[in-house]
Amino acid sequence: MTLQLKRPLVIFDLETTGINVSADRIIELAYIKIFPDGKKEEAVMRFNPGIPIPPEATAIHNITDSDVADKPSFASKANDLSNIFKGCDFGGFNSNKFDFPMLVEEFLRASVEFDVEQRKFIDAQRIFHIMEQRTLTAAYKFYCDKDLVDAHAALADTRATYEVLMAQLSRYPQLQNDVDFIHQFTGQSKNFDLAGRMIYNEKKEVVFNFGKHKGKSVEAVLKAEPSYYEWMMQGDFPEDTKRRLTQLRLKGFGNK
Repeated sequence: MTLQLKRPLVIFDLETTGINVSADRIIELAYIKIFPDGKKEEAVMRFNPGIPIPPEATAIHNITDSDVADKPSFASKANDLSNIFKGCDFGGFNSNKFDFPMLVEEFLRASVEFDVEQRKFIDAQRIFHIMEQRTLTAAYKFYCDKDLVDAHAALADTRATYEVLMAQLSRYPQLQNDVDFIHQFTGQSKNFDLAGRMIYNEKKEVVFNFGKHKGKSVEAVLKAEPSYYEWMMQGDFPEDTKRRLTQLRLKGFGNK
């Protein structure tokens, strides 16, 4: 089967110093770029994160401080990556919740504007959890009848994710071979910010998706409790979330 694409699709995977989007850093990025004509390009890049890699992270991906000591920083390659990813949609495994927010956070830290407004996102894990509820290793075995060798090596995970996605499209007739459909199916379209701290409700209003104000209109909360904005801006939230929150706050000022 050939994936029907309107523009290039980047299937990617990250290895990082940890799972805190605002505090941790990317140390390895692997991607397969699939073009509408079926052509593919793939690459693996490693980065010096500028902070120590915790032993518990190394235990997962086997990347040590010495492995990346002579590698460039993400910031030094951010413009090149932005150009490679320009005009592309994105796919991955758990990418909606972690990999894509982490990638965008690194671009923001490097002061490189990376447009996310027009992107489509497809998450093979979301399809898998909706349909079968398992892990990537199990998904690879279930859909492709293969054992995932070198799990948590970015390129191996990236290749497995692409094979799983293609197998899912073949297996489930209700899945349309269309990035727009898969984007809607995997749920990213409900998020207002990439981390999903703010989402659209059924009325297409932006509401908080966490904490004491969960389910409440963001604009209404900011109007009734202005200090909540300051609390979030000073808190351990991703820069993308803070930027999107500020957009809503400024919009509220404009409606006064």
